[in-house]
Amino acid sequence: MSLQDKYKELTNLASSLGVANLQVREQDNVLYVDGTAKSSEDKEKLWSAYGKIDPDFRSADVVMNIAVTEGATTDYTVVSGDSLSKIGKKHGVSWQAIYEANKDVIKNPDLIQPGWKLKIPTA
Repeated sequence: MSLQDKYKELTNLASSLGVANLQVREQDNVLYVDGTAKSSEDKEKLWSAYGKIDPDFRSADVVMNIAVTEGATTDYTVVSGDSLSKIGKKHGVSWQAIYEANKDVIKNPDLIQPGWKLKIPTA
């Protein structure tokens, strides 16, 4: 059985999740899976699928190099006079995107405090 057959479920999942620039190649008894997932959740799904096939990751016959496009953020410290709208305009993202990325810090999007450290999603 080839490695591509052994890990067909994994590579099919990568395709169905829309992993961009998906490359699957077998070389020196190792299957290389490269690409860019849309989210860290999708990347985690791939690792879970791999874990079902090789539960202890002992085969050492797969190398997954999966990057993530979504979820990239920059840090920002709120200053006096800021609002989520002002911060969003400055960074080219909506105030809603900033609020969603910081629900652990922001309880009310109309009330933010100077000194708060926020994650600003990249546009």
